[in-house]
Amino acid sequence: MSKSTLLSISQLRVEFGGLIALDDVYLDVAPNSVVGLIGPNGAGKTTLFNAIS
Repeated sequence: MSKSTLLSISQLRVEFGGLIALDDVYLDVAPNSVVGLIGPNGAGKTTLFNAIS
């Protein structure tokens, strides 16, 4: 994580019962940046945003 990191996530894991939805997620977002998250249905995009919030 650098000094100018607005959001930093490391080693995020989300499980639903025995299903691992997210595993070992790292994310750094710099101030004043625009970040897009793309992926197919079921890839965990909404799960990631729910875990962050």
